[in-house]
Amino acid sequence: MRKLALNDEILLSIQQPARYIGGEVNMVIKDPEKVDVRFAMCFPDVYEIGMSHLGIQILYSMFNSREDICCERVYSPWTDLDPILREKKIPLFTLETQEPVKNFDFLGITLQYEMCYTNVLQILDLSQIPLHTCDRTENDPIVIGGGPCAYNPEPLADFFDLFYIGEGETVYFELMDRYKENKKAGGTRKQFLEMAAEIPGIYVPAFYDVTYKEDGTIECFLPNNEHAMPVVTKQVVTDMDSVGYIEKPLVPFIKVTQDRVVLEIQRGCIRGCRFCQAGDVYRPLREHSLEYLKHYASDMLKSTGHEEISLSSLSSSDYSQLEGLVNFLIDEFKGKGVNISLPSLRIDAFSLDVMSKVQDVKKSSLTFAPEAGSQRLRDVINKGLTEEVILKGATDAFESGWNRVKLYFMLGLPTETVEDMEGIALLSEKIAEAYYDIPKDRRNGKVQIVASSSFFVPKPFTPFQWARMCTKEEFIERANIVRGKFREMKNFKSLKYNWHEAELTVLEGVLARGDRRVGAVIEEAYRTGAIYDSWSEYFKNDVWMKAFETCGVDIGFYTTRERSLDEVFPWDFIDAGVSKEFLIREWNHAVKEEVTPNCRQRCSGCGARDFGCGVCYETVKE
Repeated sequence: MRKLALNDEILLSIQQPARYIGGEVNMVIKDPEKVDVRFAMCFPDVYEIGMSHLGIQILYSMFNSREDICCERVYSPWTDLDPILREKKIPLFTLETQEPVKNFDFLGITLQYEMCYTNVLQILDLSQIPLHTCDRTENDPIVIGGGPCAYNPEPLADFFDLFYIGEGETVYFELMDRYKENKKAGGTRKQFLEMAAEIPGIYVPAFYDVTYKEDGTIECFLPNNEHAMPVVTKQVVTDMDSVGYIEKPLVPFIKVTQDRVVLEIQRGCIRGCRFCQAGDVYRPLREHSLEYLKHYASDMLKSTGHEEISLSSLSSSDYSQLEGLVNFLIDEFKGKGVNISLPSLRIDAFSLDVMSKVQDVKKSSLTFAPEAGSQRLRDVINKGLTEEVILKGATDAFESGWNRVKLYFMLGLPTETVEDMEGIALLSEKIAEAYYDIPKDRRNGKVQIVASSSFFVPKPFTPFQWARMCTKEEFIERANIVRGKFREMKNFKSLKYNWHEAELTVLEGVLARGDRRVGAVIEEAYRTGAIYDSWSEYFKNDVWMKAFETCGVDIGFYTTRERSLDEVFPWDFIDAGVSKEFLIREWNHAVKEEVTPNCRQRCSGCGARDFGCGVCYETVKE
């Protein structure tokens, strides 16, 4: 029987002890003496968030499929346990064997959003692993970062031994094999990192030097070790059906954010929204076959006992076999109490027909993401969605029985005007009017339309990576303009408007386009009390502002500064599959309010074709 790292007294004094004891259904425990590599997989947020992440489940299953590797999990301790671990000097531990993380060969940390960066330092600190890679010894784990934020790893460069750029199924096993080879030969930590740096997609920050110009921009970024590659190329799965699916997903004992089977139907996106980092760095679109997904869905439901299955992708409507898949799921699980969730659907006649079959219309709401209030601005961002399509989708939904709609917009987009801002309220009003145009006897009670605005953050590897970002004051001013316009609407009582936190957004903007100098700010903020920054109740803006001041780092340099097209960015050494020339073309199209067709309509020459797979090699529809 496993001995728990926390005693009963501690477990009874904290919220949700199940976060820390492991033992979930389908958990894998191996004898540490019978494996060659021990890998601690970390999601740097609370258990309920981390357990809901598909990528962690994929890697957990993949690593544990090999007899010579054991993979165990660790999550950020919640704010009640954190001080107890520090006070009692209990090192952070994994859930499976309850052993200290510092005893493992690797600590892999997924970086899903910038606001988890102080939690990364919490994980290292509580694990009793030196924060800086230069301070680690032969006895410390190799610390690996991956995930979407690894496409600009520079703000965290001082804290990670290496970064994995791309999809985990591609070269992780090669990395593990080189570790085994080096270990067997009695090699050093540095020798392993040199071996790792030769693998495509692996970036070792210590093997690169950055120099800066007098104006603070980057002059050059060059390898200082012969094993390091000048360009680190993203690695992608070229044949989606060649990778094994998760036969036995982990099932938690407590309610988590995504308490269901998640069925990944494809990766990538054809749409080309100019603000969307995921749409660019996950190119090209690659689909799972229908037969693969049929087996996948059935096996996972049997092995988990879940009563809901959710399709996962950036844009489910673009999956070419969607109708066949949905019909299979409806037929296969009819009468078995299994709900089917279909996020990321465009609202059209087919989607509404499908959703009416699998959802309780009276209880569910429909979600539209126009992103911008005017057609002009939707063309700037290449949303590919007209007002006519939005209103028709809403009308069809209302006639099918829906009466609740959520609308998602962004404020602060490039070229945005007051007219664009007010358009958010006007479009919401038009949707309400579409409801009341339906005869009263065919309506389902009163309509409720909730419009929400996030604030625009320019991200690396998007056409908007050159864009100026708004200040906190500008964001709030724009939100107030929209709110004021909502109050003028005839159907004001049916409309609701809210917006995201501006201070949090500004910080995200710094971290998203930051360089190595921002790392000192992250560390200072952490040491002075910043933690769980993505949770509004724990975000301490004053701590962060003081950290910027202490470190002498100018926020405006990373947010509001105008950037030239020939500026060297901190992430330019990464080949993410989309060329800088393509991004510049798209930036120029945006300024001219020109729309670029999606990948199935016409190839836009982004560079992703070089991967030799996916939508790039489908028959293009002219």
